Amino acid sequence: MRLLLVEDDEMIGAALRRGLQQQGHSVDWCREARSADAALAVEPYDLVLLDLGLPDQDGFTLLSAIRKTKNPTPVIISTARDAVSDRVRGLDLGADDYLVKPYDFDELAARIRAVVRRRAGNAGGRLSHQGLELDPATHEVWCDGQPVSLSAREFNILQTLIERPHAVTSRTQLEERLYGWEEEVASNAIEVHIHNLRRKLGEQRIRTVRGLGYSLGELR
Repeated sequence: MRLLLVEDDEMIGAALRRGLQQQGHSVDWCREARSADAALAVEPYDLVLLDLGLPDQDGFTLLSAIRKTKNPTPVIISTARDAVSDRVRGLDLGADDYLVKPYDFDELAARIRAVVRRRAGNAGGRLSHQGLELDPATHEVWCDGQPVSLSAREFNILQTLIERPHAVTSRTQLEERLYGWEEEVASNAIEVHIHNLRRKLGEQRIRTVRGLGYSLGELR
């Protein structure tokens, strides 16, 4: 998934970005509300992790602005503010979850997965399509009942495709899910990952729609 981290503390931000990247996520990091607002205006994100104590604007104000533009991107507030009134305000303004620092990183990862599942209408957790099964929580994959070992980016691509198996996902969309602002992307990176997935899952599992992108199923 591609995540937007809005956090002004350098140590916390660096630790969160590193941990989320190790989970296979692409992470863009903003230290101010102004830059986060600009990023959300032009980039598609799967989730925003939002601190409240930002240097240029309170996080509540940014959250309110996000929801006023009808942006449906899930938002998890990540803050040291533990007052019940702050929790209530954040949720009423449109946050999908509220997590108080300090917290265990595994809990954050689980909450991210839960929020994204709910927004996608898949509360059950596992994703499946025509003999493929994928568990976002454990990063396990099965093909016709047999476990398959995938790299973090291969897993991310497969998850992107299996979430909307009958849609066409372009190379650009896959790059946006896999790579953040500061990561250099080789021109053939997606093609290499797709080649490796076909080698592990079977050549016919992933369809190439010429000039458009990739799909797991027949187009509708």
